[in-house]
Amino acid sequence: MATKLKNLSDYDIKSVPSADGMHFGIVVAEWNTDITNALLKGAYEILIKHGAKEDDILVKFVPGSIELTLGAQFMAEYADLDAVICLGCVIQGETRHFDFVCQSVTHGITELNMNYNIPFIYGVLTTDNIQQAQERAGGSLGNKGEEAAITAIKMAHLQSEMEALEEK
Repeated sequence: MATKLKNLSDYDIKSVPSADGMHFGIVVAEWNTDITNALLKGAYEILIKHGAKEDDILVKFVPGSIELTLGAQFMAEYADLDAVICLGCVIQGETRHFDFVCQSVTHGITELNMNYNIPFIYGVLTTDNIQQAQERAGGSLGNKGEEAAITAIKMAHLQSEMEALEEK
């Protein structure tokens, strides 16, 4: 999604189903904590706004974005969740490390989606600089954490709808 064309926090509130009764995991990278804590705040507030209870939101921290996938896998294996939101921030540096981290976490979250029967939501910023990250973590372009929470609610609801079809 081209965020220059869209504020990540703009959405039609009526388009988001209720999160009441749903259980969510949020795994947050500790690297770039000012950014990831802002993403967490956005995601958490959206889940609450749409009916999730505080007791139904499990938040855990991992050292960095590479560790998001294993942290999310642990959540899926050890907690009864409807969706897991992965929040991180990788900022381009002078080496190719950025490319390897971004590729690894993207592939890892995709694999989790294919191997588990719950949605894993990609809420990882991959920016050229800190300013771009700040703009997407509550700044002028909204908050990617909010977008990730909305996606988690919608995907958990979709799964619930599909399971209901299967029961017919």
